[in-house]
Amino acid sequence: MPSDTPSPRTPWHGVIVAASLPFHHDSSGDLVPDLAAYGENVAWLAANGVHGVAPNGSLGEYQTLTVEERDAVVATAVANAPEGFTVMPGVGAYGGRESKRHAQAAKDLGCQAVMALPPNAYRADERAVLEHYELVASVGLPVTAYNNPIDTKVDLSPALLGQLHREGFIVGVKEFSGDVRRSYEIAEEAPGLDLLIGSDDTVLEVGLAGGVGWVAGYPQVFPRACVELFEASVAGDLDRALPLYRQLHPVLRWDSKTEFVQAIKLGQDMVGRTGGVCRPPRQPLAGETERVVRTATRALVDAGVK
Repeated sequence: MPSDTPSPRTPWHGVIVAASLPFHHDSSGDLVPDLAAYGENVAWLAANGVHGVAPNGSLGEYQTLTVEERDAVVATAVANAPEGFTVMPGVGAYGGRESKRHAQAAKDLGCQAVMALPPNAYRADERAVLEHYELVASVGLPVTAYNNPIDTKVDLSPALLGQLHREGFIVGVKEFSGDVRRSYEIAEEAPGLDLLIGSDDTVLEVGLAGGVGWVAGYPQVFPRACVELFEASVAGDLDRALPLYRQLHPVLRWDSKTEFVQAIKLGQDMVGRTGGVCRPPRQPLAGETERVVRTATRALVDAGVK
């Protein structure tokens, strides 16, 4: 007789927020992670329907953090995560040994999976990419690859993703190339590899093409609307998804722009969360850019979007 108990969610499925990291000034004037505010944001996201967080991604400004700070951010996310809520840290680093170290820390802290960029010290070739993911996978946690050829200059092509999946090194890929046509080629080259929406402004297209997760930015500003958009998109419910997508797109598109961290943090501030300033080298939004982001965000807030 079939059970009425639903199957547990695969940890990297659903809406996983690439959580931004608030900073504040300590007693000496240094800009340091505000872990209390970060923990409150994680708990708020869980209460508002998202399925998990990905600490220490690009939105978490991982490149500016020390090893100790990265560990503290992950520990804070885990401490504020209710049962069933995913913590899938980014383990991006110049090389495989560093990424493996961050993956081991994630495992020791109780995380369910990790998200791994390719090595980003230089334009790595196929052999270097395979070795990198083998090292990360050797820790024993499921690994979702993160394809961001814009920033890393390393393209995880559909064929290379297929090889990584066949070797057992990855279970999914956050696809951030912006080319939604790849969704179909990835499915052909790597049957069984989970496709995760990587850019907020392609959620409908990649959701329709087979996405099972969304490693996302703007759900930390409008979590309930974004979860509804994701669920409608992956269900192929265009009557629900398309109007909501059109409404949200003026902010979603900022996830693919250079100022995405500052834009999303501004949005958090505007809805009463803690976004705040960024660590250098990121600078505050320039006047006209801030006006555009603020206007688009205010329109959604005024419309009652949550």
